[in-house]
Amino acid sequence: MAPDSSVAAAVADAHRREWAFVLAATVRVTRSLDLAEECVQDAYAQALATWASRGIPANQGAWLTTVARRRAVDLLRHDASLRRSLPLLLDDQVEPGPDEIALHELAVDDVALDEIADDRLRLIFTCCHPAIAAEAQVALTLRLFCGLTTAEVARAFLVSEPTMAARITRAKKKIAAARIPYRVPPAGELPARIDAVLTVVHLLFTTGHTAPAGHDLVRRDLVERSLDLARMLRALLPTDADVAGLLALILLTDARTVTRVDDDGRLLLLAEQDRTQWDRHAISEGIALVREALRRRPPGRFALMAAIAAVHAEAPAWQDTDWCEVVALYNLLVQIWPSPVVALNRAVAVGLADGPDAGLRALEALADEPQLAGYSYLAAARADMLRRLGRTVEARACYEEALLLTENTVERDFLTARLQQLGE
Repeated sequence: MAPDSSVAAAVADAHRREWAFVLAATVRVTRSLDLAEECVQDAYAQALATWASRGIPANQGAWLTTVARRRAVDLLRHDASLRRSLPLLLDDQVEPGPDEIALHELAVDDVALDEIADDRLRLIFTCCHPAIAAEAQVALTLRLFCGLTTAEVARAFLVSEPTMAARITRAKKKIAAARIPYRVPPAGELPARIDAVLTVVHLLFTTGHTAPAGHDLVRRDLVERSLDLARMLRALLPTDADVAGLLALILLTDARTVTRVDDDGRLLLLAEQDRTQWDRHAISEGIALVREALRRRPPGRFALMAAIAAVHAEAPAWQDTDWCEVVALYNLLVQIWPSPVVALNRAVAVGLADGPDAGLRALEALADEPQLAGYSYLAAARADMLRRLGRTVEARACYEEALLLTENTVERDFLTARLQQLGE
């Protein structure tokens, strides 16, 4: 019998909120990423049937963790060869082996919140081990830690789904071959490992801040997970300027979330947002962190991005935004982090500081950038510049191109409305 809608919704919500907790805790039993992922998937499948007959548990994460770990222990006990054939992770603090664990001892009450938090850090540092290629570190963490589909991870990286699937597979094989330990690195190793972890948290936030697909503009589960991780890293490395910069960036950007859509679900640009509704507590905390992060010379990329967000947060109204300062900050950022997306954002800022003609010229310089070939925001930015210049026919073509590349419903509705305005 198919589960009713309330159970299906509860399982889907638990997947968004609890996946990282459940997988990270299960890896401590299996010491195998593949086996842990299989057991967690089984737990979610079992939840659909069990919750329909017995009711939805109050602590869904603990229920799922218990079921996944019991499944893992059962597999390890009944197939000893499985442990020899599957890649194992080393862990100085690993749980007892399957022969020492009684299934009845894995009760819901045994799943402690502080243990799960530690496990999440172990998982993210394992995925971001320097033995793994940098792009694969981020991809693997988004796939395993965040429970994103391969297609969602591919969109975050602006690559095809088959390319991303192969990248994730290679990363898992590397973990197996190198016997990478499942632990938070010692203090002496942290500085060399932190940049990859911060990149993961940043991508996690951007994916949640504007969901690549679906009916909602924001995925709060991913935003909250990234903020939680940034705070955990801040506690772990309280003097690290890059950690401070990333936490500031998340706080300052997320402070505007409640004003990004109106009551009808329509996308609101910065110029339309009610700034009195922005989270001033988060803005104050973020600005203090920006000042701290900028003390390092030269400032890092997260400090510069956070400084740009601070310019917007401190402007009392759209027309008061210091676009010259924003462009100057982007000029610094593109030097230390020559990303095509950064260059695109800089071009948009140039168009607002110096006029749409200047902005369009900056955008045209990116026309042959392969990573932006399927990036909807490039077409949308060109459409806006052309619209402001009165070049309606060209603007319409760019809006139509952006629509073809956009899978988020809120953004599609916004682009459709712009097209209709051109028609009028």
